Amino acid sequence: MRHLTFDLTDSSDDILTLEAMASTREAGRAAVMVEVEQVLAWAQAEFGGRQGPVEDGFAWDHELLVQHEAGGWVTVTLTFSASAEFAEAFKATFGGDDADE
Repeated sequence: MRHLTFDLTDSSDDILTLEAMASTREAGRAAVMVEVEQVLAWAQAEFGGRQGPVEDGFAWDHELLVQHEAGGWVTVTLTFSASAEFAEAFKATFGGDDADE
């Protein structure tokens, strides 16, 4: 990934949060969205049929937020709620111990 940075957060309820974020000028948004689509395609390929509320036993769910900021900046945030299995596979594919890359 060239634009997205990743952060993994543990919680006390065994639901992990993986956040991928990028902030670019409007001209760079298309490249960021390509990376978002790559990550979502990976999630579907590896955990297809297992998307839904993690607290209900699913492996992952996500939310995508695109914010237009002052000065022509655009912040894209892709947030996953994840099971430990999903988070481990995600880290193995996209990043190191803390998922930052």
